[in-house]
Amino acid sequence: MKKRIHQISLFQQYPHEVQQEILDGLLRKAARTAYGKTYGFESIHNLREFQERVPIVNYESLYPYIERMLRGEQNVLWPTEIKWFAKSSGTTNARSKYIPVSAEALEDCHFKGGKDMLAMYVNNYPDTRMYTGKGLVIGGSQQVNQLDTSARTFSGDVSAILISNLPWWAQMARTPAIDIALMDEWESKIEKMAEACYNENVTSISGVPTWTIVLIEKLLRDHNKQNLLDIWPNLEVFFHGAVAFGPYRNLFQRLIPSEKMRYMETYNASEGIFGIQDQTGSSDLLLMLDYGIFYEFIPLSELDSPEPRVLTLDQVEVGQIYALVITTNAGLWRYKIGDTVKITSTQPFRIRVAGRTRHFINAFGEELMIENAEAAITIACQRTHAEIDNFTAGPCYLGDGTKGGHDWIIEFIREPDDLDRFALILDEKLREINSDYDAKRHRDLALVAPRVHVAPRGTFHDWMKKRGKLGGQHKVPRLANDREYLDELLPMI
Repeated sequence: MKKRIHQISLFQQYPHEVQQEILDGLLRKAARTAYGKTYGFESIHNLREFQERVPIVNYESLYPYIERMLRGEQNVLWPTEIKWFAKSSGTTNARSKYIPVSAEALEDCHFKGGKDMLAMYVNNYPDTRMYTGKGLVIGGSQQVNQLDTSARTFSGDVSAILISNLPWWAQMARTPAIDIALMDEWESKIEKMAEACYNENVTSISGVPTWTIVLIEKLLRDHNKQNLLDIWPNLEVFFHGAVAFGPYRNLFQRLIPSEKMRYMETYNASEGIFGIQDQTGSSDLLLMLDYGIFYEFIPLSELDSPEPRVLTLDQVEVGQIYALVITTNAGLWRYKIGDTVKITSTQPFRIRVAGRTRHFINAFGEELMIENAEAAITIACQRTHAEIDNFTAGPCYLGDGTKGGHDWIIEFIREPDDLDRFALILDEKLREINSDYDAKRHRDLALVAPRVHVAPRGTFHDWMKKRGKLGGQHKVPRLANDREYLDELLPMI
């Protein structure tokens, strides 16, 4: 681990050299693939030629190549055998995405990222006793891909793919057993997990905050305990990702009432691990530059442009939000993953996840991002002693004699002591942190104050189950620029 900390410091010192080396290596290795031949990888000698010749793509553009791989064809996007596909749960579309996972992506990105997370944790907390117990991993499900039964291709949540490929010694250090970890029926899985883990000495938890809360609450109910330390007294760290932790921090501090409890964030997706929280006093994520991923960035203002400016690390600016474009060691070439990030530092490069490119509200020019929504709802909860389970928001369109606004559907674990005050603080904080929103709210010019609808407990659980997106890495969509989610949820409450 100490050796790896030294290597991490090297890419912090030489970020551009490391990224150029990554790109050169990817182009050389994939030169004889179908994609490499199409775009002439062999004759690309510099970054300018790469950007001129290889197009920016989204999933739909790349799918014809991925479909060939799903049916067993090799050497399409990447030269080594591809038999694993991460079924993307980050998308809220009805159609699932299948992201290729190569052996290199497993070893040099996903597993390396997990090891680095532990290395940074131990480096920051050398007194840790995490290794005296087991790590509880709340993962997804895995099943054989049925597109072509003869192709020997497998798909599942990326967490399940990782669990399926862990070495035996790592399997011994985690819980629950692999047969439970890979169950695909979420409600039965929670039952089995609660039974299997109760008597274990759990010292760490890894998972999405929302689904982790579901498991914790079940354990406390089943065993009539007040907090999680009554069950796992040696629990010391929660490794979390996928959704912002801010709105859940107070709840976790109540469920795990210890000043010694630690929280560490990672930015992981089906396509790879991109960032890890490396500092104890900051929630910024260190951009991991030596995982076989080459990064590019599209300014948010140009996201819908037919020919947007595409920047490299040496061109980004602190404080700006960019759509992330990646080229990876699993054959994703200049791929828009659908996430936006804010650059918080360039020495070294650190980021915060700003949201999804499609998850925002801009019905009236307010440009409300997930980052804004989560920051505002966190403050509103703190000041009204509320705790949330889930939320989503969308526009309320202009009508005859009515002005536009936003509808918020929020499921509370603990309701605010004053709902009107909660809504007022939510609105005030949004105005404070988003100048576009503030301008539209000025004297109710284009936007009226947000309307908060309280959803009964279990509403989002039932909605996600109805949509076939219950459990694992599936996430409730926080914001939408239309009323699709609102119109499905409002009749339920």
